[in-house]
Amino acid sequence: MKAAAMSAGLWGLAGTRKEVLESPSANEQGIHSLSGWSRGRFEQEQIRGLVRQVFSPRLNPPVRQIVFSAVEPETEVSDICRKVAEALAAEVSGDVVVVGARTDREECVGARRMGLRESAKQVRRNLWLAAQREVGEEGLSTASLHAYLAEIRREFEYSIVAAPAAGESNEAQAMAQFADGMILVLSAKNTRRVTALKVKEMLAQVRILGTVLTDREFPIPEGIYRRL
Repeated sequence: MKAAAMSAGLWGLAGTRKEVLESPSANEQGIHSLSGWSRGRFEQEQIRGLVRQVFSPRLNPPVRQIVFSAVEPETEVSDICRKVAEALAAEVSGDVVVVGARTDREECVGARRMGLRESAKQVRRNLWLAAQREVGEEGLSTASLHAYLAEIRREFEYSIVAAPAAGESNEAQAMAQFADGMILVLSAKNTRRVTALKVKEMLAQVRILGTVLTDREFPIPEGIYRRL
């Protein structure tokens, strides 16, 4: 029996900073030792661990704004961004915004007609949701992207930004070069290692903080399966 779950474990790309995230093998060992394992709790623990390490005050330079980008466009990142932002908001006192998270249509209306904070939807004491900036047919220039991220920095102490797929657009790289770093999102079902390595080479000038592996499958111990 297999169950799908999101893991914030390191995928093992050569040169990735392994100190940032916990390894998948260690997580799997922990699963087999827990009698009350649940996918939801496992995911929450992984996200909490990611937040505490990526936003650790020990990092130099400190991280306040990060970009999430998938290797391929089929991999969804907006929901991951929102979950990370929720976990971060629970850990810090400063204001947190997640930009580009999937929201209800009415949650972030008029983002381009008002200032960023005024148009964002406050969902918790220190957590806001902001609509992704509208892009025309010709896209946005690097200068425009950097100005947009600078605006976000002025309005919020912490920001989690959902960017287009790094393998399909230069926009993600331009955003990550201005932000404090990028987290690559890979799919255990869809991402080919050769493709991930190629994207990593493309992002040589970007501070890669780590990777998130989604769509991961691992066996559920028989004793736990009987209790589900």
